[in-house]
Amino acid sequence: MSVQFSGWEVVDDGASFPGVELTPSQKPQQRGVYTMFHGTSVTSARLIIANGFKQSTGGNLGVGVYVSRDKQKAARYPLNCQNTDRVIFQLRVRPGRVKRIDPLNHPMQFTWHANGYDTAWMPPNVLGLEEDCVFDPKRVEVVGIANAPNPTIQAELEQLLAKTSKKPEGGGDATAAAAAAVCSLCKRKTQQGSPHIKQQCWDCGKNICILMIQHFCPAKPGPGGGKKKV
Repeated sequence: MSVQFSGWEVVDDGASFPGVELTPSQKPQQRGVYTMFHGTSVTSARLIIANGFKQSTGGNLGVGVYVSRDKQKAARYPLNCQNTDRVIFQLRVRPGRVKRIDPLNHPMQFTWHANGYDTAWMPPNVLGLEEDCVFDPKRVEVVGIANAPNPTIQAELEQLLAKTSKKPEGGGDATAAAAAAVCSLCKRKTQQGSPHIKQQCWDCGKNICILMIQHFCPAKPGPGGGKKKV
């Protein structure tokens, strides 16, 4: 007996897992959420945890927040800084629409955001190590301390991060906010500004979310009976 199946490609928005780790040569996808890193000083680390990132005014890719999925790249920053004053953040990054800048002196090297892109990506073949520049700091979230000068500073920063993470955004009801951030169809968490795509099943017409694990169409009379899994 032959069975006909239909399906769709699932793109996870990353809200329900820590983030995908890309190899240096992989381009970030528009709807993905990725694990990346950022190097900074101890003093700046405290400020970033408390107040969030601010745009850098210059660099290889212009204005934005500079991040990399390569920890070795992040470990070089800040430049002209001693290792005893360097901190590496682990991040969750939502790059949005990405422009590949390759080769160096690409015509959009500093104008990619003005041309409708959220992030510029420079692959490792350009300058040796991969880097990304995210225009909107809200797309970059600190989720951990990947490296600190010593255990005391590591513990201090982790404690600060834990306190900041517990604060409800907007001063509203944290429970209500959490409930509003769950897709009504697939019951998985959604990200602010990234609602799940909902559509009608092409066979039975029932509303479905593309991130549902499975969907069964209602039983239809016919040879063999039963239900069809889509």
